[in-house]
Amino acid sequence: MKFMKFAAAAATSLVLLANAAQAAEEKPVVGLIMKSLANEFFQNMLEGAKAHEAMRGDYELRAVGMQNETDFESQINAVENFITQGVDAIVVAPADSRAMVRPLKKAMQAGIVVVNFDVALDEEVKQQQGVELAFVGPDNRGGAKMAGDVLGEKLGKDGKVVIIEGNPGADNGIQRALGFEDSVKQYELNLIESRTAHWETEEANTVFSNMLTAHPDIQGVMAANDSMAIGVVKALESAGRDDILVVGFDNIDAVGPMIEDGRMLATVDQFGQDMAANAIDMALEVVRGGPELEGWVKTPIKLVVAE
Repeated sequence: MKFMKFAAAAATSLVLLANAAQAAEEKPVVGLIMKSLANEFFQNMLEGAKAHEAMRGDYELRAVGMQNETDFESQINAVENFITQGVDAIVVAPADSRAMVRPLKKAMQAGIVVVNFDVALDEEVKQQQGVELAFVGPDNRGGAKMAGDVLGEKLGKDGKVVIIEGNPGADNGIQRALGFEDSVKQYELNLIESRTAHWETEEANTVFSNMLTAHPDIQGVMAANDSMAIGVVKALESAGRDDILVVGFDNIDAVGPMIEDGRMLATVDQFGQDMAANAIDMALEVVRGGPELEGWVKTPIKLVVAE
């Protein structure tokens, strides 16, 4: 009798262990596709996503990034790899708002839940491809205008400014340039030049150095992200100039001291560490039978100045 009870208990234990193993195996897998991990903003985002995975403990995270801000082919390859791996969801911040629509459509056709966050996919291309996909992210145009307005208030009418733009193919780059232009119009600033530096620090250093040589009377710079703003600050330091005001976007840790000591005037926090985690939560809800996301799910932004 004792043996039978022991055998029954052992069998029950084996069943429980098997069920636990099966449950572990059935954790949904989320593929996170970010932009350049050389950018502190996306380094912070990756840290936040890993912490989120550990905190929830009910899904597996597979995260990839790009080598640099123009390496969007690696994002396309990542989508293909995630389709082959049979992940349950792909959460993506596209480097190119147009080029990423077709591969993501292929993922959706394979039954994978796709959440577009941070950078919106191009609406016209989505319509052409017959793709309906919500966007989870901030108001990039409104955020850029917040930073641009601080500069406009300082310089006033006819203040001479330049814009350092992000990737021309990325919607957030386009929207931030438009936001800065809104500030230029409202404060009647004199926009001397607007050029891209593809989100990169060293390229922004070179681009702005050339601008400064051509236009030594520049009074203000609107950089579409903080990585480029840092490149501008380095160029100003090399030129021995401390009379030009700089605003950025992202609120990465590296610009905190620059805002405190006046090398930068303002930036905009879009809470990058939370953004991917929130998008993953939304993707998992859909994976587990929740309603599909629709429209624009706005995420918060906040102006950051020395005060």
